[in-house]
Amino acid sequence: QVQLVESGGGSVQAGGSLRLSCAASGIIFSINNVGWYRQAPGAQRELVAAIPSGGNPNYADHVKGRFTISMDSAKKTVYLQMNSLKPEDTAVYFCNVKSPMGWYDYWGQGTQVTVSS
Repeated sequence: QVQLVESGGGSVQAGGSLRLSCAASGIIFSINNVGWYRQAPGAQRELVAAIPSGGNPNYADHVKGRFTISMDSAKKTVYLQMNSLKPEDTAVYFCNVKSPMGWYDYWGQGTQVTVSS
């Protein structure tokens, strides 16, 4: 059974930093596409950052230079370091692991990030 458990969310003032973690069980990161998404109230879920299988990290334009995605395959954990946070970064952040072939698509339960001005 695959489980993805996010942690590290919280409340921070604008300009602050948070590091999100996503611990996985029952799945191997290195052969899958791994990413972080977010969903703000009333908005659609959107991609924030991703590491495609065998590829390089990529980022949404509005987080480039501020967020960094990384992965520790041995610990089965993917991280999202978020710096220079803005109020518009406020959202629930979700970890996602999906098969490059489209065979499966797993989501964590989400962790709330709130940035105050």
